[in-house]
Amino acid sequence: MQLDFHYYATYCASYLAGFDHNESVRIAYFAQFVDECHAALLRKLNAPGEAATTQLQMELLDSRTDLLGLQNITKIWSSFHFLPADLYAKRRGTRFYLNKYRLICGPDGELLKKTVELAKNKDLPSAGLAMHVLADTWAHRYFAGTPSLVINNTDQHFFEIFPDGTQKKIAFRHKTATDDPEKGLYSNSIFQNNENSIMNLGHGRAGHLPDYSFCVYKYLPAWGDYMELVKDNPSDYWKAFRQMIYALKYIRGDIPGFETGLYDEEAVRGHEDRIEAIIRKRQVDASDDWRAFGESLSGERVPDFDLGLYQEEYMAALKDEKAGTMLGMFFDAAIRQKNMVAREIFISKNPLAGIFSTKLSDLIAMSS
Repeated sequence: MQLDFHYYATYCASYLAGFDHNESVRIAYFAQFVDECHAALLRKLNAPGEAATTQLQMELLDSRTDLLGLQNITKIWSSFHFLPADLYAKRRGTRFYLNKYRLICGPDGELLKKTVELAKNKDLPSAGLAMHVLADTWAHRYFAGTPSLVINNTDQHFFEIFPDGTQKKIAFRHKTATDDPEKGLYSNSIFQNNENSIMNLGHGRAGHLPDYSFCVYKYLPAWGDYMELVKDNPSDYWKAFRQMIYALKYIRGDIPGFETGLYDEEAVRGHEDRIEAIIRKRQVDASDDWRAFGESLSGERVPDFDLGLYQEEYMAALKDEKAGTMLGMFFDAAIRQKNMVAREIFISKNPLAGIFSTKLSDLIAMSS
């Protein structure tokens, strides 16, 4: 997903869940900030490097792809963008490929429940981070947050399916250019016949198609024995939006527990047609439509996302005060989430995320 859903749609979901305007803006801000918090920014802020929730393209190009390098990549991308659906999935094959297969992202898994519960009784940055992870389980399903040709590759059999049932072959290109849905032209990563190439990370081989709410497409993943798989983004994004509302109501304390497979119906009543119209509209950026919907709900102006908004507060704070700043709370939430996911992957006897923590205090906190 992109800024349109992670920021503007998350604002709408937060407001519908019962948060006020200012709270909703903050939750939305930190949902988007997950896509901005990379190592270079953390160095600039003199913040803990282990709080990184994404990697810049140049950082990835410089990354090692030996076991230690893959563990660092996997720990970030599986924790925040490609949360595994089932770490104990059954499949015939070698242990090497089984480990990667078990990292395939999908919604309504046990790790999602743990992610939402981890944000309970915390703060708004923690809620925002959890909403980013939750939303991406729907958009990024069928791809994995670890480099893998066998899991993440696509081939020439890739078609968009239109509402009337007609199909059109998608043409991928390898250049920096705006995607053109009307012509069926989309950019993706360059094919590399190397299982661990960073070009085979996440949905790079499918370009931004998983990020577009309007798109229904089908392709032949190798892990699916080359059987046609249909990805219905409009349906998935609609569920993601309602599940965010449900999860945020739980985080607010309005409902006693969070269970997977449940999606809010009450809060969206009367808004269904408008929400579905935004989701199904053929556009590569739905920010304006989500913003307009949010402003119609609250009667307040939804500000543009400003990356630098909380940086001065964090840098000016004394060392023992930084944890209480907005960014400080986000960094703590990021480390908790990363440790939780890495711990669960480690416990499943999968080495791809490495040791789940190197700090005794973290181990104690995660076991409590």
